[in-house]
Amino acid sequence: VDNGKAEVVNESVIEAVDSLCPYMHYRGVAFMVDNCSFTAKTGSRKWAPRFDYILEQLAYTAVDNGKAVNEDLIKAFEEHKVHDAVTECCKLRPPG
Repeated sequence: VDNGKAEVVNESVIEAVDSLCPYMHYRGVAFMVDNCSFTAKTGSRKWAPRFDYILEQLAYTAVDNGKAVNEDLIKAFEEHKVHDAVTECCKLRPPG
């Protein structure tokens, strides 16, 4: 696995599963954000409303109004080689 893909896997999948999700479940998202670094806190507060808007005002309403989902994007995601990197990285994790 090349280093770039390993970093993507680590940052987006393994940290979420091993660190962020259990922490958010235990203390809540607001507590987690409040206790992040300044950069992470600022980034999450800046981007969360933008993602909310994109999903709730654009994506969901477009689908509700009958706009076709771009199947090429879905297929490209499903076939992306980063999934192979995730599989390889998961093999390196200790059991438990």
